[in-house]
Formats: sequence, structure tokens, C-alpha cells
Amino acid sequence: MPIVELTKRFRFEASHVLRNPDWDDEKNYEVFGKCARPNGHGHNYELFVTIRGEVNPDDGMLYELKQLKDLVNTHLIDKVDHFHLNHDVEFLDGIIPTAENLAIAFYEQLEHVLPDVLHEVRLLETENNWAAYRGEE
Repeated sequence: MPIVELTKRFRFEASHVLRNPDWDDEKNYEVFGKCARPNGHGHNYELFVTIRGEVNPDDGMLYELKQLKDLVNTHLIDKVDHFHLNHDVEFLDGIIPTAENLAIAFYEQLEHVLPDVLHEVRLLETENNWAAYRGEE
């Protein structure tokens, strides 16, 4: 049976600050630049969730897109949209919210609700910067 990948895009807005609490201000600004400013800054994020598997011969689909949308919104987007990622999102507590760390954390939030089909989470922080995570391969 052929294997298909299906991707759905989600958009959300959130703020964050990039700072390592173990470093002084000088080191944080050296590494993170203006992203280390204490009050943070915001992004219009785009999240691409890719699932992978066999097409169901009865309905011609890998996964029903409304169900995928509802699951991702409930288990992830509703928890991060219009929040400060450093202060307001419990599952990100203690994580420096870089695009790389967010991609990993978002994947981990979805893997239990999309078992056996979640393939990749790709997070665009800007049109020029993104990170992708496919779980432990």
C-alpha cells in the first residue's frame, strides 16, 4: 500500500524572549542579540503539521482534515496563540523558546494525540527562519 504525507498549516501569534537564565546580560545579548531584550518581542508563526501513512481505501483519505484541525487546535494552538511563550505556556516552562526548541516541544504535544501518523512539525518563525522536527529517528 502506498504511503502518503499530508500537511496542514496553522497560524498563531505569540511573544517570547530568548535568554539563558544562567548567563548575564552581556552573554545573552552576545548570543541572542535584540531577541534577548527583557520584555521580548512577537512573531506571526506558521506551523505545518505533517502526518504520514496509508490512505484508507473506504474514504480515500489518510486522515480527516477537520479532525486534524480540531486536534491540533485543542492540544497546541489554543495553548500558545496570543500568549507569551516564556511566561504563559506551562509545557514550555524552563525551555528557551527558540524555533528549534519550539518545534520539538510542539511535536511532543501532538505525538500522543496523533500516534502512528505524526511525521513532522515545521515551525516558521519568520519567512526566512524555520525549524523542523520529526521525533526521535
